[in-house]
Amino acid sequence: MSPKKSEQGTGGWDEVTTHAEALAEALRTGAGRLPTHAEERAQQVLQKIPARQAIVGGRTVVVLAGATGSGKSSLFNALVAEPVSRIGARRPTTSVPTAAMWGDEPSGELLDWLQVGTRHQVPRGARRADALDGLVLLDLPDFDSRVAQHRAEADRVIGLADVLVWVTDPQKYADAVLHDDYVKQLASHSAVSLVVLNQIDRLGRAEISQCVEDLQRLLAADGLSDVPVLTTSAVRGYGVDDLAGTISSVVQQRNAAEQRLLADVRAAAVSLQPGVAAQEATLHADDGSELTDALCRAAGVPAVVDAVRRDHLMRAEQHGGWPFTRWVHRLRPQPLRRLGLDEAHTMNRSGAKLALGRSSLPPPGPAARAAVDLAGRRLGRHAAEGLPAAWAEAVQEAATPPDERLHDALDQAVIGTELHGRKPAWWAVSSALQWVFAAIALIGLVWLILLAILGFAHIDADSPTWIGLPIPLLMLVFGLLAGVLLALIARWTAARGARRRAAQVGSRLRAAIAVVGVEQVIDPVAHVLQAHRDTREALAAAAR
Repeated sequence: MSPKKSEQGTGGWDEVTTHAEALAEALRTGAGRLPTHAEERAQQVLQKIPARQAIVGGRTVVVLAGATGSGKSSLFNALVAEPVSRIGARRPTTSVPTAAMWGDEPSGELLDWLQVGTRHQVPRGARRADALDGLVLLDLPDFDSRVAQHRAEADRVIGLADVLVWVTDPQKYADAVLHDDYVKQLASHSAVSLVVLNQIDRLGRAEISQCVEDLQRLLAADGLSDVPVLTTSAVRGYGVDDLAGTISSVVQQRNAAEQRLLADVRAAAVSLQPGVAAQEATLHADDGSELTDALCRAAGVPAVVDAVRRDHLMRAEQHGGWPFTRWVHRLRPQPLRRLGLDEAHTMNRSGAKLALGRSSLPPPGPAARAAVDLAGRRLGRHAAEGLPAAWAEAVQEAATPPDERLHDALDQAVIGTELHGRKPAWWAVSSALQWVFAAIALIGLVWLILLAILGFAHIDADSPTWIGLPIPLLMLVFGLLAGVLLALIARWTAARGARRRAAQVGSRLRAAIAVVGVEQVIDPVAHVLQAHRDTREALAAAAR
């Protein structure tokens, strides 16, 4: 056995604590998305650490674990140098763990935690008492016992011990229960493991070498290639001193508890790693382009942009149109008001939007909803590429939020967007000129009517002329023609301005809708990916 050396005391526990914190972080960020059995096992490991740390003292707990007939109890008694553990011809004999303690340090709290009731204090003057000072040696029930309670008790104590001594014999050293259910499962604990081939007195020297070589081959296949195999005969006393010396070297280092717990944490992290991928996708700005397009259609952005364009034209005509026909435009419903955006925008300015602001935009149709769903699923598939099923499902769920929540967010984004710009300066100039031209035309008309009345009354009233034409007539014709010409120019200018205004509002709306896409879809997906990254990195740190 060649346990890893670590600083006694605080340094060793600091390493355990660091790895345990990384494992706890992985369980937190990956909760519900990691293999259930491995997650439960990791939680048990984390619960064991503070309990063992609180009572660590200077004691090292070593268990003798093996199958029926391997001679564990005989080996236990040989190490203790007293017949403490009962040995009999009928199997199984050991039904509960038996403990032997060397040294004067109190071990009651530790044994209570281990739930071991049968205890034997090795006398100070006993053989190997000084070398094994600080050792708590446990003889366990057979882990292949026909009695389920015995097997469960052996498994429980194996999970709590500091050092594992696997005891086997020439007949059962290749047994599948030993290798598949125990050695292979705890192969990562090589730093606190030891293998003993007992009962070698039944073999010749050549057979012993052959058995040891075959056992080492099997252990290497299990992942325990760096653990030596000690040979013993508890009955004849062969190799018992060597075994005691190896255990003594471990006990004297006073770091087996830390090494065992560190191995537990690493093994738990490794068992959880199949629940994460080697890496995760990275979302880029272009990933949301298709989603933004679909959300814009679902939010009715094309209809809003067209309403902005027509609303701008109508307002321009009300300012720059012919004064005698402006009243016609006032009778038409305003496009933005029909969509409920004028009132909503007013509430948005006053701060009432959050409580009352709602537009009259129709809900998205089946085609628009399908487009949003398709875009979200495509983004989700890209983000979930290569992830385990649980993470991929979480990504897809994040990429497809509920329709009602998404529709409300889109509606609020439209309401919160500035749809009106500053009134162009030419509107006021055009309106003033139109009124001037209307006044000139009206004065000319009134003047002509007055001249006609005077002429009908045979009252001689001469009208001033210019270039041979009556000035009142020129005023009427000029006012009308100038007003019409100005209205045509204003309409042409307004159409260009309406297109620019619509383009500006379209850009604002797309930006606002893109924010909704980020908040409702991309950010939740990125949050899942970040949780996966945090879990993956924490597991790597815990397993390191």
